[in-house]
Amino acid sequence: MKYWLFKSEPFKWSWDQQKAKGDVGEEWDGIRNYQARNNMRDMKIGDRGFFYHSNEGLEVVGIVEISAESAPDSTTDDERWDCVHIRALADMPSSVTLKAVKANEALADMSLVTSMRLSVQPVKEDEWMEVCRMGGLNGKTLKPL
Repeated sequence: MKYWLFKSEPFKWSWDQQKAKGDVGEEWDGIRNYQARNNMRDMKIGDRGFFYHSNEGLEVVGIVEISAESAPDSTTDDERWDCVHIRALADMPSSVTLKAVKANEALADMSLVTSMRLSVQPVKEDEWMEVCRMGGLNGKTLKPL
């Protein structure tokens, strides 16, 4: 299993909207950055990701799962752009702010810190476990600590 981080501006697509989609999930469309697109092409069903509110909040608020692998983005006719589908799995009992991530030496190399503008990012397993712990979740079971 690989881990990821998906950024969304809450006024465009919020965690509450993502959760409302239920098990069906939602297409993670509109990505127009090659590195972010390539990250999505590397995703497999069952991979997990953080749902991060950017611009407003600047915090990890939930956990998602890849529910469909990369396919053409339905919002464009341009065949260069793909996207995955994600579904909500769990709320973070306590949101994990960007400020808290930056203050944690164990996360100094995390893409959220080093590649802040990238909207779809890889997350290393140790980073996943640490952010989950900071948010009050067991990173393996997604049960509250």
